[in-house]
Amino acid sequence: MVKERFSFEFIEKKMRKKNFGILSTITKDGRPHSTGILYGVSPPDEIFSLYVMTGKRYQKTKNIQRNQDVAFVIPYPHYWLRFVPPNAVSFQGFAEILPSDDPIGVKSFQDSRILRMNLEESSNDSEDMVFIRIVPDKKIHVYGLGISLMELRRSHTEGSYYVKIPSGRMDIKD
Repeated sequence: MVKERFSFEFIEKKMRKKNFGILSTITKDGRPHSTGILYGVSPPDEIFSLYVMTGKRYQKTKNIQRNQDVAFVIPYPHYWLRFVPPNAVSFQGFAEILPSDDPIGVKSFQDSRILRMNLEESSNDSEDMVFIRIVPDKKIHVYGLGISLMELRRSHTEGSYYVKIPSGRMDIKD
C-alpha cells in the first residue's frame, strides 16, 4: 500500500460529493450487519464525522447502542465503464446515537437536496428519528480515487493508499 498519496482535504472533498455509503455494525451475536445508507459530512470547521438519519427501531441503531464499533465504505462507480471495479473510500471507527435535532447533524444534511428532503420528512416523526454520528479512526483507506485507469491497469496494487485525518479534525474516543 502506498503511504499517503493524496491529501485528506482531497479525499474529504470527494466524500462530500457523495451521499451514499455502506455502514457495517455488529449484531448482538457478534455477526456483521451491513446496510446502504445516505450520509452527510460535518461542516469543515467541525470535527470530521459522517451523519446518518435513521429510526430508533432499525437494526443498525440497536447494534450501535450495544457496540459502537463500525466500518464504512463509500463506492465510487465508473459511470461510463461499468465493467471496471469501483474506486472506494473505507474506514473503521465508532458511532454514537444523537437526537434528531443535533445541530451539527442538521447542518451536515444541508449540502444535498435529498438529505434536506429526508430531514424535512423526519421532522414529522421526530420522536422515532435519531442521528448516527460516525467518527472514523485516524486512517482512511482509499482505492483508486485520483488515479488514472491506465495507471491502475498497469498495477492495480498502486491504487491502494491511505490518508490521515489531521489531528485538529479528530475526535478521540474515551
